Amino acid sequence: MSRRLLTASIFFLILSAYAMADEPKEKIKGPITVTSETLTADNKLHTALFEKNVIAKTSDMTIQADWMMVYYSEQGGDVTKIEAKGDVKVYRDAKVITAKEATYFADEEKVVFSGSPRAVDGENVVTGTKIIFFTKDDRSIVENSKVILKNKQE
Repeated sequence: MSRRLLTASIFFLILSAYAMADEPKEKIKGPITVTSETLTADNKLHTALFEKNVIAKTSDMTIQADWMMVYYSEQGGDVTKIEAKGDVKVYRDAKVITAKEATYFADEEKVVFSGSPRAVDGENVVTGTKIIFFTKDDRSIVENSKVILKNKQE
């Protein structure tokens, strides 16, 4: 797997997390570093599997998961889908998104968080059975939502 493909894969996941945090996409900072105990690339199946303690970092964001599978096209190596499973956590400043699973669909430009998804920004919390975020439109759908907003204004 080429470094360009790996970087592009993680970039898409991080874009989605930034958008969930309601931040402009241009705010992604620095190089992206991915670590895991195991990386298995399969060029015939066009996949890259990161396992055990997967951590993707930029200078201002961290994504953690137990397992991350990246799917890419045969021609061009473009990322088509990314699945992250097992204690998925996305950190940026005081903002945290957690779920048991997160899947990025490149064709639809959306991220689906499932398995008790929870988005926390300070004391504000959004939960549901599924959070679907459309990256291009900067909009979300939360199924079976519960929203707790605590505005602290002077």
